Formats: sequence, structure tokens, C-alpha cells
Amino acid sequence: MRTSHPHRVRRRSLGVAAAAAGLLTTLLAAGPAAATPDPGDLQIAPSARSATGLPGQDQIVHSPNVTHLTTVPSPDPGRINTDLAFQGRYAYAGNYNGFTIYDIADPKAPKTVTTVLCPGGQNDISVSGDLLFLSTDSSRSDDSCNSVSQPATEKSSWEGIKIFDIKDKKNPKYIKSVETACGSHTHTLVPGGRDIYLYVSSYSPNVAYPDCQPPHDGISVVKVPRKAPEQAAVVGFPVLFPDGGNPGAPTNPGVSKTTGCHDITVLPSKNLAAGACMGDGILFDISRPEQPRVIDRVQDNVNFSFWHSATFNERADKVVFTDELGGGGGATCNEATGPHRGADGIYEIQGRGDQRKLVFRSYYKIPRHQADTENCVAHNGSLVPVGGGRDIMVQAWYQGGVSVWDFTDSARPKEIAYFERGPLTTDALSLGGSWSAYYYNGHIYSNDIVKGLDVLRLDDWRTEPARWVWLDRLNVQSQPEYH
Repeated sequence: MRTSHPHRVRRRSLGVAAAAAGLLTTLLAAGPAAATPDPGDLQIAPSARSATGLPGQDQIVHSPNVTHLTTVPSPDPGRINTDLAFQGRYAYAGNYNGFTIYDIADPKAPKTVTTVLCPGGQNDISVSGDLLFLSTDSSRSDDSCNSVSQPATEKSSWEGIKIFDIKDKKNPKYIKSVETACGSHTHTLVPGGRDIYLYVSSYSPNVAYPDCQPPHDGISVVKVPRKAPEQAAVVGFPVLFPDGGNPGAPTNPGVSKTTGCHDITVLPSKNLAAGACMGDGILFDISRPEQPRVIDRVQDNVNFSFWHSATFNERADKVVFTDELGGGGGATCNEATGPHRGADGIYEIQGRGDQRKLVFRSYYKIPRHQADTENCVAHNGSLVPVGGGRDIMVQAWYQGGVSVWDFTDSARPKEIAYFERGPLTTDALSLGGSWSAYYYNGHIYSNDIVKGLDVLRLDDWRTEPARWVWLDRLNVQSQPEYH
């Protein structure tokens, strides 16, 4: 049985749904809700911790409601694994050397279908039909997959979007590139009818860079005809910050100057988008995709250093923004940094139409301190589609691992599950951990920078309804309407 969004979400059969309802009834009948550990009450067994109170080097620990099903080892631990996208039985995992396609039909035993070599950090990834899109935000000698690094000061250097045909999963074909100003750190797929739009986020212009000149106060919009992707081209550069955005330091010490956006999440069903733009968070209207229009804008010059990403809740009346304090390479999940920096900021959307406002409610940060050798900060996550007015998401925290947390009460968010490894090293700060952690068709998939693809199962009465929501695709920054 399908919902009214056949290309987005489908429910499992009535028989399976009935079984789910029976299981939920059994869980509830087993005792009152208070009998199930509340968020924040979950603790790992003392034996899982070292004498320092932290997990041992590379030691896996997790809450009782999480099962680690498997890890598909990274074929090249020296590369950096990045973002994930999903389509049917396949997961697409970006890395700084290209991307890998996994067959996840059996989540307990994913199979590597193919690995494509196409260097160019950070290879942020999305898929639509037979098309796959990669972001290149590193200066390359040309737009080919044989390119080498080249200074951004050279006019011949290239950065932007690469487009692949993935009809044959074992043999993807590179078909087109689109150069964009300041490259493409991330991109967001905006689905349409005959055309796909990509909102390209990039930043940090420099007068010495011929293809990345200041001011850079907006985003590139790339239009991709579905039936003729080879005709993809930039069709606009809407300015989102006509006043230049947050000036950053020294006006606002410790805050990044806004020179573009880092990441954008769209909610096509509501014609809304939320942008995490270095020193600013914005809410904007995308009813005219080539001409997005800012509705509201907020700053946090006390606790936010770098607005990194955004996630809407299912009712589209909240946005979770993340702060990537330290750029992802710092050890910021410690007592010295505190609970309000390098964290999530929860904002409610209040009002209607053009009068909508982003109103701050609280911060969320994982409640477990990490070692000073572990890079840890809020990073990429997605909703767990539980419906019923409850807001739960899963999120990557680099070496802080994977956290599942409930923000139904905007002012009192609480963790309900977690998974993590002990530090990669104990004598020096190193880069590793979960880059992206997303919920897809009953499981959590985490792309670990060094270790590879982790698959987790979550067994909790609060997230049980999500098991019966089945998607035929998921690009997390293009949020579906789940229910």
C-alpha cells in the first residue's frame, strides 16, 4: 500500500503493520511507560569503560537498545569517508577519493557493489533516479576523475558539481560537470518535475582566487534537465545576505564571518528551506526554486561558532541547527568546552507566511565526555520518522559516535540511545568517527571516517513506529514528508 507520495514514502503491507501494532501493544502491556528507561537514564556497563572512565582504544560501547550489526571495513583507511545517500536497496557513500555503492538489501551483511575513483574533497553526495551528484570543494587541475590538486590562485583550476549516470550500479558513468563559484562544499537536491535543482553551498572567497571572488553572499543554483542532464548549468546566484551577513571576529569573537552557506536542507512539501550559513541561520521560501527568498534570519554570537547544518522536524515547526565548533577537527566534547558550544540549537518556527520567525528554545549536546584525543562536535544526522507528534533524530558526532535523541520538548532534549568507539589514538588528537549517521528503512547507517560503514539496529518503544515507514530513496538534505 502506498501513501499519496509514491516517490517518497510507502508503508509496509497491512499484515506487517498489524504485526507492528501487536508488537507495540505487547511492549506497552509489559508495564507502564516509566518501566522503560527514560532518555538520559541509559548507561553502559561499568566493565565497558577503562580506568579513565572512557572506552578503551577502539572499544565499541553502546546503550542497551542499540545492536551493532556489522561494519563494512573501509578499503582504504587513509581516505576520509563522508556523506551518505540511499535509493532502494543501495547506499551511496562519498569519500575524498570518490564514492562507493553498497547493496544493503541485507543490513546484516552489506555488499560492496563498486568503488569509483574520482578524487576531490569532500564528495558530498546525492542521488535522483539514474543520476548521482558529487560536490568538489578542492581546487583541481581539471574536471576529470584523473585530476590532481592545483592552487586556487590559477584560473584554470576547477571546482563544482560532477554528475554520474548510475543506471548500471556496477559501472557508473561520468557524464557532466558544472563549475560553480568557490566550488561546492555541499549541495542540496531540490526535486522538481522535468528539472532537478541543486542548491550549491560554498564559502571563503579570496581576492587571489579568480573563481572565488568576494563578496560571496549567496548560493549557486544549478538546473539539471532530467532527460538531458548533459545540459546542466548554473541558472542563478541568489544573494541571501545583501548586508554581508554576520561580520564575525573581531566584532563577534569566535564566530565565523558569513561568506556563503555551509549546508541547506529543503522541505519540498512545505516549500521551505533552512540554511546553515557560517555565522547565520536562515529560513527561506523555495516556492520559486530559482529565486529562493529569505523569511527570517538568526545569529548566536555567544555559543555558536560555525552554523553547519539544519534539520526540520516532521511538523515543520522546528529546526535543529548544528554548530561545528573547531571545524570537525577539534576535541570539543569535554568538560572545558561545556554543554552549549559545539552543540545543536533547537529553534521553533512561530507565526505564518512571511511573518514566520525562528525562536531559540535550547541546546543539545551528547552527555558523555570524550577524550582530548578525539575530534568530537555536532555533525550530520536525520529524523527517525516516528510520527505522532514526537521528534526524534539520529546524529553523528565524529569520535563522539552516534546519538539518538528526543527533542519533542524543545526546551528539554534528551538522549535515548548511543553508539561509539573509544579513541583512535591515546597520545595525540586524530581525525575519525562518524561523519554521517542516518536512519533508513529500519536501520541506522553511519559512515565512519576511518572504519567504514557501520549498521546499527535500534530497539526502543519510542522509535518503533518508524519501522513501518519505508522509503524508496533518501537524500537527507531533501527531507521527505514521512507521514
